[in-house]
Amino acid sequence: MGVTARVWPDAGSRQATLLARLDLHAPRDLVVHLPLRYEDETRITAIDAAPPGEAVQIEAEVVSSEIVFRPRRQLLARLRDDAGGEIVARWLNFYPSQQKQLAPGRRFRLFGELRGGFLGVEMVHPRLRAVEKGAALPQSLTPVYPTTAGLGQATLRQLIDAALASVPLDDPLPESLRRRLNLPAFADAVRYLHHPPPDADARALIERTHPAWRRVKFEELLVQQMSLRRAYNARRAHTAIALPPRHALTAALLDRLPFALTAAQRRVTEEIAADLALPHPMQRLLQGDVGSGKTVVAALAMLQAAENGWQAALMAPTEILAEQHYRKLGAWLAPLGVDLAWIAGGRKKRERAAALDRLRSGECLLAVGTHALLEDPVDMPRLALAVVDEQHRFGVRQRLALRDKGAHGQRPHMLMMSATPIPRTLAMTHYADLDISVLDESPPGRSPVQTRLVSAARRGEIVARLQAACLAGRQAYWVCPLIEESEALQLKTALETWEALQAALPELRVGLIHGRLKADEKAAVMAAFVAGDLHVLVATTVIEVGVDVPNASLMVIEHAERFGLAQLHQLRGRVGRGAAQSVCVLLFEQPLSETARARLKVIYEQTDGFAIAREDLRIRGPGEFIGARQSGLPLLRYADLEADAELIDPARAAAEELLATEPEAADRLLERWLGGREGLLSA
Repeated sequence: MGVTARVWPDAGSRQATLLARLDLHAPRDLVVHLPLRYEDETRITAIDAAPPGEAVQIEAEVVSSEIVFRPRRQLLARLRDDAGGEIVARWLNFYPSQQKQLAPGRRFRLFGELRGGFLGVEMVHPRLRAVEKGAALPQSLTPVYPTTAGLGQATLRQLIDAALASVPLDDPLPESLRRRLNLPAFADAVRYLHHPPPDADARALIERTHPAWRRVKFEELLVQQMSLRRAYNARRAHTAIALPPRHALTAALLDRLPFALTAAQRRVTEEIAADLALPHPMQRLLQGDVGSGKTVVAALAMLQAAENGWQAALMAPTEILAEQHYRKLGAWLAPLGVDLAWIAGGRKKRERAAALDRLRSGECLLAVGTHALLEDPVDMPRLALAVVDEQHRFGVRQRLALRDKGAHGQRPHMLMMSATPIPRTLAMTHYADLDISVLDESPPGRSPVQTRLVSAARRGEIVARLQAACLAGRQAYWVCPLIEESEALQLKTALETWEALQAALPELRVGLIHGRLKADEKAAVMAAFVAGDLHVLVATTVIEVGVDVPNASLMVIEHAERFGLAQLHQLRGRVGRGAAQSVCVLLFEQPLSETARARLKVIYEQTDGFAIAREDLRIRGPGEFIGARQSGLPLLRYADLEADAELIDPARAAAEELLATEPEAADRLLERWLGGREGLLSA
């Protein structure tokens, strides 16, 4: 690219290390490292005319300067401009050389806010530059860039200007596409954004609605779409075991189920069955709201592998959820004569060894487990399908490890499940490398959950309500607060809550479950609750997903303001799984932050997981929303999924067109934005 040593610091230097913290590894990265905001140094404001509280630039001569020690050590300089206005510039942190620099008679331009002080009008820690009288003013606004400690704005500006002069700013977008979308040329757009003229529309720049920003956002979306589409195409180029529907085991399960599939379950099952029949690996995301019936869809997919003589594994993020799946699938599959292995770290050594032997020999075709399925001793020589539940809880590398266990060196089909619905704009961008199936219908017989917001000051009333519900034959959950900074503190709170409820409700049986319990202890507590031997289950967030107890009709969540929307929705989904009217009580402490208030308002007003997910995306942003998956994705820096939604469809269409008809142009765009760092998109 014609890059010289002047453009980029030496590898291994401190400056290169600091740039790497900003994900800047080469001059091309600097071109698209765009300003956060701008400062106007294109004009001089007279001191007496400067509005208080606004950042302005003044030009003045030093009258005097001194270091004073009361009330604390500071450097003071008195300056006067050509109109006779005077200010005091004040520095609390300074070098001795700065006083020498501020010699009487020297002329400076100072940038900062003017305000009234003890010594008169003052600027505190202004930006300072020595000038000669009549020196030319900049012809563009001064950019302020995202940076890191130790890397100053002046250094970044020099490096970016050098990159703009040396990196080719060619325009791979077809002219017809640019005209259709009314987009400026790339070179014009980035030069404008790095150096806007003095008369630029400041609001359009800050709000990122200017045509130059529109071009950058479109190109960023386009590159993301191309990157994900290439990953999708690369996966389809691999071979997988074709698993055509045999309608043997799958039909037998459907005949024995005590319920009929919903129309959504039938549609999704057919989509997955068609994918499994193909000789390249399925990469499908099954998303459905809490209680929409994903488990039976996964069971049918696993049986389609088994009826072809191949193995399938279901991996869940926690032992509680893995065991829930194991028990539910076992109840469905045992009458069919299908063996099911359970692989989890907490299993007894002899039981685990026996399960591993059955899988290794091929005698057992189906397995359920935690991340223990990824460990070396787990050998499934005929693995053709991997199902990952709550896929966002697993890192990219964990999903890769499961993928690499495919039979005969071929990749297994991958079915990833999520109970956190994904908003359409997010599905079209960050999940564009996956085929997506949606369960948008709940099975009949589920009662809608009523949500109540209650101040923690009324805790006694809630305990009384819980007592009444349990004495009437129902069961209840009491979820303890999320304390992220300390698992030990969270455990202490859970123990205290358990003891307090036992004391307050002596006629009820109160159980306790938390992450520190051994696997067999957790299993025993859950089994007792499922069997109805416990009236109340005090729990930490280990019960967030997968727990299915139809008789539980009341949930109390303490310190609900500490939880995210997705967690609150997941927890609430543990009740309302039977026909009885169910209630979720959200206990909150005052005062509430604005974010917490917004979250609680959404969860109170909404029961639709997709509506909640849209609000969650708006509140949290995509990076946090997609969790562990982000480590393998080119995240968007500039495009906003809500504000720029109208650019997504054109970007998707253009991505398909460029990859098919102009692959060289596509390569140049990908190199400009990602520089070969397309992430672990194969996961």
